[in-house]
Amino acid sequence: MRRFFDTSVLVAVVVAEHPEHATSIVTYAQSKKKDSACAAHSLAEVYATVTRLPGKSRMSCEQALLFIQEVRNFLTVVTLDEEDYISTLTKASTNNTAGGIIYDYLIARCALKAQADVLYTWNVGDFSRLAPEIARIVSTPS
Repeated sequence: MRRFFDTSVLVAVVVAEHPEHATSIVTYAQSKKKDSACAAHSLAEVYATVTRLPGKSRMSCEQALLFIQEVRNFLTVVTLDEEDYISTLTKASTNNTAGGIIYDYLIARCALKAQADVLYTWNVGDFSRLAPEIARIVSTPS
């Protein structure tokens, strides 16, 4: 099975105080680079998120980078080329989708590019609205 992790799950993996930490880390720990992936964009989102969390949950830039490096050992990092970006933006525009959900579109495009059988996310509703081919593979970690 080809597994794909979105940003919300990766943040839950690294933040011990996250309500979905235990479930996320179990699913993540079962990952192997040959059958699991994430979007390159998610690495930047994880870094941005964990270095700006409130209180004791906030990670230093060095800690965040160490986690990103660990992710690269467990997951294949999927990138998009220019055509991938343009076709994804075109699809979002055609669907009259505006705002930050474009980042979910880009992550979903990476999941499709990786031929994922499952896209793990804690934002099931957002991803399920993107397209039928995404809705079919969206799941929470279990």
